[in-house]
Amino acid sequence: MTFEYKLDGEVYTVTVIKKSNKNTYIKIKDDMTIYVTTNYLATKRYIKTILDNEQTFLRKSLSKVKRHMEIESEFYYLGEKYDIMLVPSDSISLDGNKIYVKNLKVLDKWLKNEAIRVFEERLQYNYNLFQENIPFPKLKIRSMKTRWGVCNKRDNSITLNFKLIKYSLKEIDYVIVHELSHFVHFNHSREFWKTVGKYMPDYKMAVKVLKE
Repeated sequence: MTFEYKLDGEVYTVTVIKKSNKNTYIKIKDDMTIYVTTNYLATKRYIKTILDNEQTFLRKSLSKVKRHMEIESEFYYLGEKYDIMLVPSDSISLDGNKIYVKNLKVLDKWLKNEAIRVFEERLQYNYNLFQENIPFPKLKIRSMKTRWGVCNKRDNSITLNFKLIKYSLKEIDYVIVHELSHFVHFNHSREFWKTVGKYMPDYKMAVKVLKE
């Protein structure tokens, strides 16, 4: 079942998935479709009532998806948004809020090289802050959908999400400190968060930005 749902002047597609579960769950996908998983007996009127009662949740979730889509579709570098200007030049230059580049393929290669350079520099910087005896990890970079970073104690490595290059150094440093702290406490205990806070007292600000 699919139908349209209007919220704050915008019209969204609602896709209903019926199962044998008792509860009803709402999820917003990247295409801004509202997915509702509910039981077989739920009527369209019943589902609309649930959506009406959950408008605060819907607004927050839709805003988060819109923000994510904006970052994905626009060009961001270290927390700043740039307009892409295509020019007949083999070099890349930044000027104010504009980046001048030959084509998008060159830009993508440049951004990947920048991710390697910036992440390696910030890893070295943050590692030097740690007073605990932890190994200097091997750095891996790849695109991930649900995680900003991963610590692997088996091969002493940390993996950073390539998309972090779109965020500021504050958010990049937080993810690195977070993963390095796992070499001290391989969990999310109170002691783990104390270690994170020890090296980044205002880490909650970075967490908030990454969750937007």
